[in-house]
Amino acid sequence: MNKITATCVIRNAKQLVTLHTPGHIGPRGGKAMSELGIIEKGAIAFSGSRIVAVGETNKLLKSISITRKTKMIDATNRVITPGLIDCHSHPVFAGGRAHEFEMRISGKSYLEIAEAGGGIKATVKATQKASPKRLFNNGKKVLDEMFSWGVTTVEGKSGYGLTLKDEIKMLKVLNKLNHEHDIDIVTTFLGAHEIPEEYKNKPDEYVALVCNRMIPAVVADNLAEFCDVFCEKGVFSPKQTRIILQTAQAFGLKLKIHADQFHSTGGAELAAEFRAVSADHLDCVGDEGIHLIRKAGVVPVLLPGSIFILGAKQKAPARKMIDYGLPVALGTDFNPGSSPIHSLPITMSLACIEFKMTPAEALCAATLNAAYAIDRGDKIGCLSPGKMADIVIWDVQDYREITYWFGKNLVYSVFKNGHEIKP
Repeated sequence: MNKITATCVIRNAKQLVTLHTPGHIGPRGGKAMSELGIIEKGAIAFSGSRIVAVGETNKLLKSISITRKTKMIDATNRVITPGLIDCHSHPVFAGGRAHEFEMRISGKSYLEIAEAGGGIKATVKATQKASPKRLFNNGKKVLDEMFSWGVTTVEGKSGYGLTLKDEIKMLKVLNKLNHEHDIDIVTTFLGAHEIPEEYKNKPDEYVALVCNRMIPAVVADNLAEFCDVFCEKGVFSPKQTRIILQTAQAFGLKLKIHADQFHSTGGAELAAEFRAVSADHLDCVGDEGIHLIRKAGVVPVLLPGSIFILGAKQKAPARKMIDYGLPVALGTDFNPGSSPIHSLPITMSLACIEFKMTPAEALCAATLNAAYAIDRGDKIGCLSPGKMADIVIWDVQDYREITYWFGKNLVYSVFKNGHEIKP
């Protein structure tokens, strides 16, 4: 039997954290989130962009073919994990909102700031004025920073345009970044992020604009894979959200929902009804919503960064979800207002602190489960033969140190599609 020739082998890892269990397919909930598939003194081999073998170093080296061209990398006293996946982010925008941070410290709530003309609408004004080149350059800086923290795939949303022209502008920038940056971007149309000021007294007309003009244009130019809606009090009602989701689904877009962030509005129930790929935020979700999204196979995406920055008292019931068997995923919710956090490892630390998730659960949530939250579970999220060679080497000896050393960048090296890129 001919052995597979490896183009690269990373060997002698203190821990090779595969997130792979033979026979298991799909995201992980409950106790399975702590089953990381760790191989001591592990090695991983890939050929081109695909993983071809994982295992204990001595056994793996005997199972593959190595030539003089094979790149050999020593990972002694280091940890290897899958590339991290940020499954909820807003990386393209213009302007800043540092003054709102000061307002929140002074006691103003997120909704009070929004009602005073701040929040999403403030970023919308700046983004509408910005050129595509400026948005691209801003987005590239964001992605460079994310990559330096071990993120190899992100979900990137529009939503700061809120006109047909500006939403298309944002999506084209995201697609250009996807082609030109090392990070892979899964693009989401979020035209229903906020109701523009000019539609404040006629929100149904804006819903009609989203459905009748924006979604058809987005699909016609193949600019997005997902459609998302901010279902929340003062934004899009459950009725309006249903109309947008029905339209997006009819046009072939996959679905996501910003659900139950500040109020329990039935967003989780809608996510279950439409079998959305994910329901995100869920800080105010009720027991019925938890039951229904589990039954429907919806991945809950939790965003502890926004909880932390906003100082929110209501937190997503992560422990209840995990114990109930839900496959919790984590995202940074990176944006210029409520979560200016580039780092998914910091987000993972916050999940441990704020949600009482274990380091193992946080790692599973930012890799395997995050992959399923963007419908990429068949390609990325774990280290097993056939998957993409998206890999991070960490300068630690135990995976728990990734979340323990809060705010410290422990990334040693990143491999994207089999290519080593030093952040």
